[in-house]
Amino acid sequence: MPSMTAKQILLSLIIVCCCLTFATAQQSHYKVYAIGFARSGYPFMEADWAAGASKAKHLDITFSIWLIKGDKGRNILVDAGFYNDTKEAKEFQLTEYTRPDSALRKLNVKPEDITDIIISHPHWDHIDGIDLFPKAHFWMQKEDYNYFVGQAWQTPKDTGGFIERNVRKLLELNLNGRLTLINGDNKEIMPGIRVFTGSKHTYASQYTLVNTGTNRIILASDNVWIYANIVQMLPPVSGGTLSPTGYINAMKRMKSMVSDIRYIIPGHDGKVFQKFIEASHNIVEIK
Repeated sequence: MPSMTAKQILLSLIIVCCCLTFATAQQSHYKVYAIGFARSGYPFMEADWAAGASKAKHLDITFSIWLIKGDKGRNILVDAGFYNDTKEAKEFQLTEYTRPDSALRKLNVKPEDITDIIISHPHWDHIDGIDLFPKAHFWMQKEDYNYFVGQAWQTPKDTGGFIERNVRKLLELNLNGRLTLINGDNKEIMPGIRVFTGSKHTYASQYTLVNTGTNRIILASDNVWIYANIVQMLPPVSGGTLSPTGYINAMKRMKSMVSDIRYIIPGHDGKVFQKFIEASHNIVEIK
């Protein structure tokens, strides 16, 4: 076979460089923020949330939403937070409560700027605020949705953590074409963003993997309640999952997806706001 000429080699290199440049231009880049909008004043210990964890270590329970801010006009939330008017919210003795849409304004993001919301699961503290974001499109696991709006309310009821008004809110979103139901595990729902199931925090809870363009971040929500779960590989206490084995296996899988365990962000551990750079009060950028 004749050897390539210098001109052919140069042409090949130019083509390769153009392809790489095009691929880079097409790739979405994201910044990821944890936004704490409330804390619990109740004196929780780690053992209250992770089975087998310390009964002596105090736990700062926070309530958060997570913003995935794209470079192409997309502002994506994982979960929507809650109003503080329910009995469930009052039971947590909330402190430092700021309504989630107001908390976002610290990052100069208005409620109508939110384009998408990924619902990790339908517990009150994660979906009660879905009506705060008038232009958002919602993404939820199909099996989780079906169970939440249907079987959970049949006798005998299995409605722990569920609120009736949130069923009506979700039904309204579906009727208005603002809800996409995701059918199963390991689905890319937007460029660089995948959702996974398996933890069974609810019937088909999901967690979100974000490829930011520089690293991979998992927004676990309640699929990892607190750091003691993921660090010590402990399932949640009774009521925290329908499958302790599934919960553990999901955390093992999460660890295989990231370069460092610090990029697995739990749903309710206040230490998140000590581990990353503060962007504003009760907000950190995960990087």
